[in-house]
Amino acid sequence: MLKEIIKSLLPFFMLAALYIVLAMFVTNSYYQLIMTLVIIWAVFGLSWNMLSGYTGLISFGHASFFGLGAFATVLAQVNWGISPWIMLFVSGLIGAASGLLIGMPTFRLRGHYFALSMLAYPIALLYIFQWLGYPELSIPRVLDNPAAYMQFSDGRVYTVIAMILLFVVVVISRIVEKTRFGMALVAIKQNESAAEAAGINTLAWKLKAIALSGAIAGMAGSLYSVVILVITPGSVFGMLTSAQALTVSMFGGAGTLWGPIIGAVFLIPIAETLHAELGNILPGIQGVVYGAAIILLITLAPEGIYWKIRDWLKKPSDEKDAPQENADITIVPESLEYTKRPMPTGDIVLSVKNMSKSFGGLKAVQDVSFDVTRGMILGIIGPNGAGKTTLFNLLNGFQTPSGGEVLVDGVNMVNQKPHVMCRAGIGRTFQIMRPFKRMTIHNNVKVGAYVTAKTEAEAEEIAADALQQVGLSSISEKLAGGLSTKDLRLMELARALAGKPHILLLDETLAGLGSSESKEVVAVIRKLSEGGVTVVIIEHTMQAMVALVDRFLVLDHGEVITEGPPEIVTRDPRVIEAYLGKKWVTDAKN
Repeated sequence: MLKEIIKSLLPFFMLAALYIVLAMFVTNSYYQLIMTLVIIWAVFGLSWNMLSGYTGLISFGHASFFGLGAFATVLAQVNWGISPWIMLFVSGLIGAASGLLIGMPTFRLRGHYFALSMLAYPIALLYIFQWLGYPELSIPRVLDNPAAYMQFSDGRVYTVIAMILLFVVVVISRIVEKTRFGMALVAIKQNESAAEAAGINTLAWKLKAIALSGAIAGMAGSLYSVVILVITPGSVFGMLTSAQALTVSMFGGAGTLWGPIIGAVFLIPIAETLHAELGNILPGIQGVVYGAAIILLITLAPEGIYWKIRDWLKKPSDEKDAPQENADITIVPESLEYTKRPMPTGDIVLSVKNMSKSFGGLKAVQDVSFDVTRGMILGIIGPNGAGKTTLFNLLNGFQTPSGGEVLVDGVNMVNQKPHVMCRAGIGRTFQIMRPFKRMTIHNNVKVGAYVTAKTEAEAEEIAADALQQVGLSSISEKLAGGLSTKDLRLMELARALAGKPHILLLDETLAGLGSSESKEVVAVIRKLSEGGVTVVIIEHTMQAMVALVDRFLVLDHGEVITEGPPEIVTRDPRVIEAYLGKKWVTDAKN
């Protein structure tokens, strides 16, 4: 893998070498400073990207880590004579620790609540450092062996040091991208619920991301303080500092290694030059530049320059498998073809006892109990609003029950998180498909394989096997965002299979499929069941369900109204009245 990573970074190495060669010919001290700041802000942008770009959790508070690194470096030299060479790494540790401290309470929030709460931390630190009596701090000049304190008369040395730091951060970022770390973060960004269902401990991975992100930002702040020489709380904890990290990343393209680099190369020289030329006339001109960049970004390339160019170069084929309409799907079959296979009589692998869930005064699920034996296909049916999906969410941890038990192989798993349920052997698909759209089919499935795989090679092998089981091997390198409904359904099934479950919860897997496509998916489900996988399926397509399942569980208003084999349930007057409709009454009588 290391060889592949190095090979993929050859363009960066070449451009970095060219940048350093160009810097060697710059003698003007101000332009030298700008060339160094471009690199520092690229590093800072990559730190923001490590959290927000990959997970999608927008941070307005990365100045916290940046400022702590800067102040720690200056204060350590002022008070204890500690060299910035040492503090560069100590600042990384400070950034990582502060990331964990901030992340643990803040990751409980979602969306704009998370973004706004992150904004509070640098604002609080700004006032704390002012209150502590540090309105301005400067790096003490060292005359005896200044190089030991990272002080050089030639500004080009700082450009080289900054480039070395950028080099290290780029390599780390690419390693993250190519391993389960990055795959987990991207999965969280594109659909956190699907990531949890695939076995990803989303909180743990987000904490790792913010710790690494904080470490990189802390080191960037440390080097910034040495280069700038004078810092204030406003210059390192201010809104503009966080905005720079966010803007350079999003302008270039969040969620990719190249995005922050592209954004820094474009925006920082413009902002710094205008600040030098017009700062005395138009104070805050840098903010104007970043504001204009955001406006251009929103109107011309909402996902950033990198993704705009990438999508343009890799336009999806116009030849897509158009999903068929539901013209052939009806809950009124022309004839009933009951399952002929013998009823599975193995051990009970899933036992639900008195499961209930209330939302205020609404009882969505009421005292539901049933058992599922190994290899059985249990169909859960009922009218809209009967509580079917709520029951599924209770079975694999997306919702907490008001009462009851979920026994998996005899172990009560109530109140466990979805990723824990996945590791216990419960796979899940969703009524509304939740693909990781910017990943290939193979990588979508590979995410699910990480539940049991200990190495990348093992994950690749498990993913390939899951794709083969559902018949998607031939198109495994297609992006999930361009798939037909049938292929998306099969891909979600393969992703669930990659976790090697012995129980599959399938939520309307046939929804949106034509009759021929439904038959293909049903054939896959039957084959899995024959291989020993237990299936619990919610479905409205009764014609397929009658031919597929061993038993039905019928819900109405959150309660079980009957349970039994298809030939009995479909003729039960209560089922006909609640769900199947009048035409089924005629069929039942005939």
